[in-house]
Amino acid sequence: MPNSANPPLLKPDFPAPTEGFVVTTLLIVSDVARSRAFYERVFGAVTVREGEPAMLRIANSWLIINRGGGPTDDKPAVTAAPPKSSDTLTMALNLRVADVHAYYDLWRSRGAEFLTEPKVHVGETRCYIRDPDGYLIEVGQMTAS
Repeated sequence: MPNSANPPLLKPDFPAPTEGFVVTTLLIVSDVARSRAFYERVFGAVTVREGEPAMLRIANSWLIINRGGGPTDDKPAVTAAPPKSSDTLTMALNLRVADVHAYYDLWRSRGAEFLTEPKVHVGETRCYIRDPDGYLIEVGQMTAS
């Protein structure tokens, strides 16, 4: 957890709206630094808040990465934990791309491990990556149906 004597560094583009709201995705992971490095290296994410939790800008979205922990006063019956098995889908990031084959090649070159090459399905071509904690990341390109 962050030390209040050393608050985490916030970058200028931190998503703190003065009106309305922004949507972020929270991933509970076993190692914040490892996951942060993965999203920076593979997807070019930019860290806008260092420490735990870390916050990243990833394309036109926001990702919060934090480690698990027990209940807190505002969620008294909830325990946060990373996935127990990478074979059980409980949540997935879905990345829509303009050219699935180009991103497949780019992200593979950056260390992403895809489950398969891009596969053609009705209305889209898609493939999947697992992050270090087993979260599934769908990479898909819409096609004419």
